[in-house]
Amino acid sequence: MKKIELHLHLEGAAPPAFIRGLAAEKSHALPAIFDEGGNYRFDGFRDFLRVYDAVSATLQGPRDYARLLRVVLEECAENGAIHVELFVSPDFCGGGDLPAWRDHLAAMEEVARDMRAQGIGSSAILTALRHLDPAQSKKAAICAAETAGDWVAGFGMAGAETAAPARDFAWAFDCAREAGLGLTCHAGEWGGPSSIREALSLGVTRIGHGIRAVEDPALVRHLAESGITLECCPGSNVALGLCRDLRAHPIAQLADAGVRVTVSTDDPPFFRTDLRREYQGLADAFGWAEAEFTQMNQWAIDAAFCKEEVKEHLRKELT
Repeated sequence: MKKIELHLHLEGAAPPAFIRGLAAEKSHALPAIFDEGGNYRFDGFRDFLRVYDAVSATLQGPRDYARLLRVVLEECAENGAIHVELFVSPDFCGGGDLPAWRDHLAAMEEVARDMRAQGIGSSAILTALRHLDPAQSKKAAICAAETAGDWVAGFGMAGAETAAPARDFAWAFDCAREAGLGLTCHAGEWGGPSSIREALSLGVTRIGHGIRAVEDPALVRHLAESGITLECCPGSNVALGLCRDLRAHPIAQLADAGVRVTVSTDDPPFFRTDLRREYQGLADAFGWAEAEFTQMNQWAIDAAFCKEEVKEHLRKELT
């Protein structure tokens, strides 16, 4: 079925073969980040961040990012996606320097337009990294605000949730909001329910992951009543040990409580997943079928940061 994905990290979606090939082209020495089968190898979340940074360091310049975007969107389309919102960090694309970011953006927008003509739309959510100095988030927000428009549609924050309190990043979120960008924030993955409440104080309408809300019934009620959308990534949560298996994942419990949940892949090659596997796994775990997934995709369209005319097109595509 046709699918909408709201939570996909561009660098985290880089296929291992693509990164190995790129490194070979550049004679760039990669650290030990692959297993014997050629897949990404890491041990726990901290090591995952190390491998993620090594993958990102292989991408050097606008042309590399444009090539990666094409590969990622092609894979998304193969898995039934018709619209994807991608987390892209200016910290990786030019170190937060605005002119350097503009160069990266121009190259990626050209690919995005081409892929949209082929039936797979996309938007960018510029992302601050929580485990960096909060002052660095201001650079990411300025890049977002100065280039808000057709492809740059949102602003968010990723990285190690417990590295710094959300309030330290309030300036960046205020800047992005004033530029008319949609706001989201990773929370409730490694941080508990309090991390979700902190993220909500930034004025976000979406939460990346958010599954630990289930530990706080009052928070679950608030999410349901306020229409906050959770960008759930079940395969990622299982792979990183947050949930024993898909049957233990709280996505169904949250949906039953009236919370708007959506399905995404996060960093698919790291977690040996894709959108088809996510949907099939949830169907097997909870008995979900077309009706449940259609509802989640409708919620995803409602929560998407793209323009209203794009949303109307996507709604028609799903009918």
